[in-house]
Amino acid sequence: MRSQHVTTPFGRRSMSLAMVANQMQASAVAPEASVHKWHVFHDIKEAREAIGATDRALAILDALLSFHPETAFYGDSELIVWPSNAQLINRAYGMSPATLRRHLANLVDCGLVIRRDSPNGKRFARKTLDGDVEQAYGFDLSPLVARAVEFKDLAAGIREERSALRDAKARLTLTRRDITKMIGAGLEEGVPGDWGSLLARYQTIIATLPRSAARPVIVSVTDALDELWAEVRNVLENFINSQNLNANESQNERHRQNSNPEPKYESESGLGKKEEESDVAVDSDNVKSLPKRDLPLHTVLEACPKVRWLSKGEAEIRNWRDFMAVIAVGRPVLGISPSAWNDACEAMGEREAAIVLAAIYQKQDAIRSPGGYLRNLTVRARENKFSVLPMILALIRAKLDEGSKPSEAGEGRPSGPSSAPYANAVSDSLRQRLLGTEK
Repeated sequence: MRSQHVTTPFGRRSMSLAMVANQMQASAVAPEASVHKWHVFHDIKEAREAIGATDRALAILDALLSFHPETAFYGDSELIVWPSNAQLINRAYGMSPATLRRHLANLVDCGLVIRRDSPNGKRFARKTLDGDVEQAYGFDLSPLVARAVEFKDLAAGIREERSALRDAKARLTLTRRDITKMIGAGLEEGVPGDWGSLLARYQTIIATLPRSAARPVIVSVTDALDELWAEVRNVLENFINSQNLNANESQNERHRQNSNPEPKYESESGLGKKEEESDVAVDSDNVKSLPKRDLPLHTVLEACPKVRWLSKGEAEIRNWRDFMAVIAVGRPVLGISPSAWNDACEAMGEREAAIVLAAIYQKQDAIRSPGGYLRNLTVRARENKFSVLPMILALIRAKLDEGSKPSEAGEGRPSGPSSAPYANAVSDSLRQRLLGTEK
């Protein structure tokens, strides 16, 4: 039978009230109580951090449990095991004696085992002539029976918290993905809206997310992103609703125009001239040039924020005149000759050439020769095979990709919009609507 009196540790080891309370709890367990020792051990592993046990201490507890021949532990059973340090080291995967002593003390401090030390500190058992254990000194495993319910509840709470954290991370990932892709769609398809401000708010919220965040922090950040998600969705839905109304009216108008039974044919030369003025033929790379309409200044500045560095902080770029003045400063910085600049202005127009220079300055680290790059684009522009819009959209998409990189807050990492070139994925009508966002 288990000893009912309080035992004190041998030698210099001190006694604490926690040890006394643990022994009292183990002595008060009901005789009919029973547990499966490996089920209790599994619960202890789940709740290891809450209990305060170390991983090495659990390896030693695993070894101690293996020394008891029974799988079921009862409240009135003798649950003392007395392995030597050498036997424990052998079953605890060869840890050093000093490490063994340190983590045995951890098991005692956590209340997982009780020391039943002999008068000389040795671990042994006295047996009767029949082989029954009369008196044993070693480690008492009865706290596993006394605290089995506590360990089970702790493990269930840990599993529930882990599941809640996983759900919170999944919700955060989906919200981030939705926002970045909806903003990307709004920019690509020219939906009117303050996309720069929305993107800035998104990045500000994400900046508050630490690299390793607890669940309350993740929930708080996700709640803030939900509000932004609703605003972005409303902008897109309002635009879609307005476009549907316009599309119905345009369809009726086309039906009235096409009802003319005698279409009016024009000469081949006249038809070719109109097509040349309204659209440009597709080149071998399947890239269409855009009609001669200006990109909005705020879109260019959003795609090329580095161009503001050229103003040296003296003045804000408020209009195209300021923008052209800044580009005049940046041309020599990029090492572009006056002749290359003049050729580009002649082929593209001065404003579009300035936008190209801003884009080159934005990604100058990836361009070995800015002057040669500009001359190549000039040649393509003369052949009606180049438009600045795909370049600007690619820079905006790269900026969205950079802002959508997740922190290491949890499982997996959320993915942002693809940063691959996507000029072929944007139709002429969508590009024209983007250009029409600023009149």
